[in-house]
Amino acid sequence: MRGPIPVAVAFVSGLFMVVSFFSPHPEIERISGDFLNWVSIVTGFTILLGVVSIARTNTAKVQRQSAGWPYAVILLICLAAMVGGSVFQGNEAGTVYYWLFNDLQAPMMTTMFSLLAFFIASAAYRAFRARTVQSTLLLGTAVLVMLGRIPIGQAIYSDLPEIANWIMAVPNTAVQRGIIIGAALGAAATALRIMLGLERTYMGRG
Repeated sequence: MRGPIPVAVAFVSGLFMVVSFFSPHPEIERISGDFLNWVSIVTGFTILLGVVSIARTNTAKVQRQSAGWPYAVILLICLAAMVGGSVFQGNEAGTVYYWLFNDLQAPMMTTMFSLLAFFIASAAYRAFRARTVQSTLLLGTAVLVMLGRIPIGQAIYSDLPEIANWIMAVPNTAVQRGIIIGAALGAAATALRIMLGLERTYMGRG
């Protein structure tokens, strides 16, 4: 369904949420709460759709025995165990879901994040080369902040932690606020395009 009906629904829903943000009327707040509940329901269905899509994709990979299909088998087994364990046993301590999440998935996520530290160090090495004024300023600021976070920095200069805290609290916060304002304006522009029917990618291809 890619006709005017989805565009009208998106426009009315978006307009109502904008009005509810500025209006304290209890009836409008109640209806906006119902809209937010519907958003949660739709989000749940999208998660279910993602699980079904992952299962279908990896099942086809196993059937074709394409590259990496043993990993697809492991993924399907773990997916079935997680879903089945949470449905029939819950997620309390001592259940299959609890064991898989805390003793298997959590350590793997920790390992992945620890490996990211090497990529961050490599990117920092490339970015901190003092070739221009901007990169030199970035290098000096980064050195001050890093030294201010470790004991050796305080041993070199006692006020270095305060300097690092000021850099993080004043210039860094100002830059972050500028980025957040820009992202908010972009989100508002995208929402307006969707409400006006100029952006229709959410309807799918065609």
